[in-house]
Amino acid sequence: MFYKKLGLQIALAAFCAWDASAQTAAAYSWKNLPKIQQPVFKKDTVRITAFGAVGDGHTLNTKAINEAISTISKKGGGVVLVSPGLWITGPVVLKSNVNLHIQESATLLFTTDKTQYGLVEGSYEGKSAARNESPISGLNLENIAITGKGVVDGNGDAWRAVHKSQLTESEWKEKVASGGVLKDDGKTWYPSEQFKQASVQNKSMLLTPGTTPKDFAHMKDFLRPNLVVLNNCKKVLLEGVTFQNSGAWCLHPLMCEDLTMRNVRVKNPDYAHNGDGMDIESCKNFLIEGCVLDVGDDAICIKSGKDEEGRKRGKPTENGVIRNNIIYKGHGAFVIGSEMSGGARNIFIENCTFMGTDKGLRFKSVRGRGGLVENIYARNIFMRDIVQEAIFFDMYYFVKFATDGVRDMSPVVNEGTPVFRNMQFENIVCNGAQKGVFIRGLPEMPIRNITMKNMTLSADKGIELTDADQISFDNVQLITKQVSPIIFSDNSTNISLSGIKYDSSDLLISVTGERSKNLKIDKTDLSKSKKVAQFEKGAEEKSLTLVKGK
Repeated sequence: MFYKKLGLQIALAAFCAWDASAQTAAAYSWKNLPKIQQPVFKKDTVRITAFGAVGDGHTLNTKAINEAISTISKKGGGVVLVSPGLWITGPVVLKSNVNLHIQESATLLFTTDKTQYGLVEGSYEGKSAARNESPISGLNLENIAITGKGVVDGNGDAWRAVHKSQLTESEWKEKVASGGVLKDDGKTWYPSEQFKQASVQNKSMLLTPGTTPKDFAHMKDFLRPNLVVLNNCKKVLLEGVTFQNSGAWCLHPLMCEDLTMRNVRVKNPDYAHNGDGMDIESCKNFLIEGCVLDVGDDAICIKSGKDEEGRKRGKPTENGVIRNNIIYKGHGAFVIGSEMSGGARNIFIENCTFMGTDKGLRFKSVRGRGGLVENIYARNIFMRDIVQEAIFFDMYYFVKFATDGVRDMSPVVNEGTPVFRNMQFENIVCNGAQKGVFIRGLPEMPIRNITMKNMTLSADKGIELTDADQISFDNVQLITKQVSPIIFSDNSTNISLSGIKYDSSDLLISVTGERSKNLKIDKTDLSKSKKVAQFEKGAEEKSLTLVKGK
């Protein structure tokens, strides 16, 4: 539906009418979670040593491992066993009905010889791109697994650039001494001159009509591979294995169905550029449980393609359960976006611990993405030492504002307008953050219908809302260092603040913006504030209703 050349009020009225008719009850609930089918394998087992593999940390075993996988797949499937040892290999290609089982004390270490990796058509941040072949890949497969207690190591330092500021002095000296080249200012290390030139010239890796991966041979070293890419596969299991040191994203299931990641460990250095842990893209029916992540970018991230290309694909990431996970470093612990143009829905997150991530629950997008994100549920989330926001929504991802901080008003609501709505968060605890809750929607499309209840948030600042609608807070304790204001609301509507607990403050709530209306505070001790409310930048006192009483 398009609203070009309409005024803002007309566009909003038309869209809201459509929005009301489009809302339906979630297909799932906490009592009726999505069901994920598990793969089943024959017990037939072959060892990679039977095909000539040698685990001496020196021999290249690419041919032997792939022959073992192909042989047992052709026989109807079974287990390919990687026994204890250090197994050097090039790209491994999975086949249907095969469980690649990596035993404890076994490590698959991928070679740093980049000639072993062919240039292929892949994906970069939701768009078709030239990439180096992934260390582990699978395409159009069914009934596949990587299991065991071993390690898969992508040797990612051979692929990545790194900034001097990200390393200690001794680490930087060691990196420079290892080879590679430096940026002209001496502050960035590149693995090669080819990588440097592609980076400083900001060369694109995206495939356009008439181009093929071979056309990118001059910048091959720059096209870092994701460690594991499974494309259009069904009944997938990753269990028990440690995946680490990826050149770019670590685990990337794309358009998969019935995906389980259980008791997996994902480890990347905190300086790993694009060092995401898990990027679940356009997948249906998935379970992530008992996993531990410590990574250099977003940890568990939900994606579904980028901009027009993602909308044309039209495959939302949907019907997922994420539970009992521990996340250490990461830009965001649980994340949706920013490449979510195909949408995301029916996702349940519970019983997770976030320790030291930049953000906790992170939702991000921008004009032009499009996509509908709805029916997201989170409960029993426990956070500690969050660097920035515990709960974060922002529709201005990577947008630079004018020096006065003013955001532009767009009257256009069209296929490129992202929509985030219908979410419930409960029993959230955060001990340490810059902000407890930050929500910033678009003037033409506010973040809408978010319920947050039974939360205790200890942060420098409390709650900040901008262009938000139908947001309710119930039984929320805010333990803040900033005492003026505890809550900030700009051009937001239909905001309910009930049972808010806080320490004494100079100002409880600041309301700004002429579009502010229908804010309500009740079941809250207003006497603890020297001043309950102030109104600025066109906001009127009638926009806020105060119901006295605790």
